[in-house]
Amino acid sequence: MFIRFAAVCVALLFSTVVSFADPVGRYSVSGNNPGKESSTYSGSVNVQRTGDTYSVTWQISGQTFVGTGIGTKDFLAVSYRSGNQTGLALYAQQADGSWVGVWTYADGRQIGGERWTPR
Repeated sequence: MFIRFAAVCVALLFSTVVSFADPVGRYSVSGNNPGKESSTYSGSVNVQRTGDTYSVTWQISGQTFVGTGIGTKDFLAVSYRSGNQTGLALYAQQADGSWVGVWTYADGRQIGGERWTPR
């Protein structure tokens, strides 16, 4: 599992991308829960610049997840929370302008996947 996680992270961080853009914007989001590729979800995510950081807000199945991100035009790392849940996500921009990432809950032992598609 660790090798799979490491390979995904390396691929995300060093993928060749035609054009990069700041992650600010509104996106449709789809993903799968950690360790459960068949457990999928969808919703929306909004990314705003807040000085040197980003405010990231997801709306998924009636729940709001709020995060703080750091990064560049190449990648975005986000720490998030919703109620008592906290976690960490890492995204990389793709050639089509979408962002693809991996995420986990605090104390998690497995990762989920997520894609943001520009609206």
